[in-house]
Amino acid sequence: MGEAQTRFTSIAELRSACFDLPPGDAAAAAAVADHQAELTKPTRSLGRLEDLVAWLAQWQGRSPPSLDDVEVLVFAGTHGVAARGVSAYPAEVTAQMVANFAAGGAAINLRVEALSLEQSTADFTVEPAMDEAAFLAAVATGYDALSPDCDLVCLGEMGIGNTTAAAAIAAALFGGDGARWAGRGTGVDDLGLARKQAAIDKALLRHASVLGDPLLAAAALGGRELAAILGTALAARYRRIPVLLDGFVCCAAVAPLKKLNTDALSHALAAHASVEAGHRMLLDELGLRPLLDLDMRLGEASGATLAVLLLRAALACHIGMATFSQANVSGKSA
Repeated sequence: MGEAQTRFTSIAELRSACFDLPPGDAAAAAAVADHQAELTKPTRSLGRLEDLVAWLAQWQGRSPPSLDDVEVLVFAGTHGVAARGVSAYPAEVTAQMVANFAAGGAAINLRVEALSLEQSTADFTVEPAMDEAAFLAAVATGYDALSPDCDLVCLGEMGIGNTTAAAAIAAALFGGDGARWAGRGTGVDDLGLARKQAAIDKALLRHASVLGDPLLAAAALGGRELAAILGTALAARYRRIPVLLDGFVCCAAVAPLKKLNTDALSHALAAHASVEAGHRMLLDELGLRPLLDLDMRLGEASGATLAVLLLRAALACHIGMATFSQANVSGKSA
């Protein structure tokens, strides 16, 4: 089926690959910093904007970096746990929204990858959401979906019930229960939130024996779209492509990588902090500082694409500003 399936024929192989990760290009980042020091501005006066350009250069391996080819990938999947009333919308909305995306009805322009929408994952309160083969197939889909020559990839998702899966993964990896991690998702009422919390707690008990392994936890509690996001993030690291993560579900999807290897998400940034209850806690656990904070919770990579505008602004300042010598302006006194 492609590079990912050949590479990862078992969860053990996938786990091993999470430790054998290529580094970024420190020389390209240093070249950006050297150029920043020559620009007609006080040192560090552009703050994090300067860091963003260096980060892009580090993972693109060139200075200056570019943002000519930005890819927006949204993965969609269906969840068996949705039958337990954990969402404000019925499960069939997933397929309906994918059709809407394909017709151009999303808030942004994107490419959507649907993963077996006709067959939901298992209800994880009863059995693992995915067996090993299904999990690896979803990872492979995400791994192979990434265009190898893009400058940046924005990741998003769609799937009724997937904030429940994301909260369950967060609880499994970082401790706590449904009450700590579950939010209102698409807008469940108090009874719906209670059902969501109960489903997470039941799943944590049901799968307690595998939760010490981040990848087994992702298979037992996650969804195909979450596994695909993990696959794309891993492919991006191997291909040295920087990543923007959208919201809570995306961050939960890649959390197993961070849990396995503290350096595994160095090529990824959190685009924004959503209002989903567990997102800020999860960002803290992942060591990710969001670029934006706009009270969003849409999920279809809309926050990530907004953050691209910030990256473009940072790059424009870096490339477009004159140096002291070009402007015939005296530099900082010794």
